[in-house]
Amino acid sequence: MRELGLNDFPMKTFDKVRYADTDRQGHVNNAVFSTFLETGRVEILYNKESPILNGNTSFVIASLKLDFSKEIKWPGQVDIGTAVLKIGNSSIVLFQKLFQNGIAVAHAETVIVQVHNENRSSFPLSDQAKENLNRWLLEQ
Repeated sequence: MRELGLNDFPMKTFDKVRYADTDRQGHVNNAVFSTFLETGRVEILYNKESPILNGNTSFVIASLKLDFSKEIKWPGQVDIGTAVLKIGNSSIVLFQKLFQNGIAVAHAETVIVQVHNENRSSFPLSDQAKENLNRWLLEQ
């Protein structure tokens, strides 16, 4: 995959770096990177203009591969680029990158599965959900 900048992503958002996010070394704790990724994911998964959830369903993370390349420092802001890589029967593969001051600090690939809330098994995405997800596909 080519090197992507923030403007290459169909969904862009941001999060504030809080003092509480830092660790003893003075940089943002690695666990907080996942929280920043969540901020970007929910912009797509729970977008009111392009609903995805079907009936009595919710989303669960089946896989998260996160690669760190730089530290995130406090104070500041983290910019989050999010895109859909693949739309499956009941799953969505997302690609995300985190940036601080225009510099890429991490990237992640996440597999999200829609599950039925009662039996907790995977549940197919509706045709409408798949159509709405196409809006966020990464152009390669």
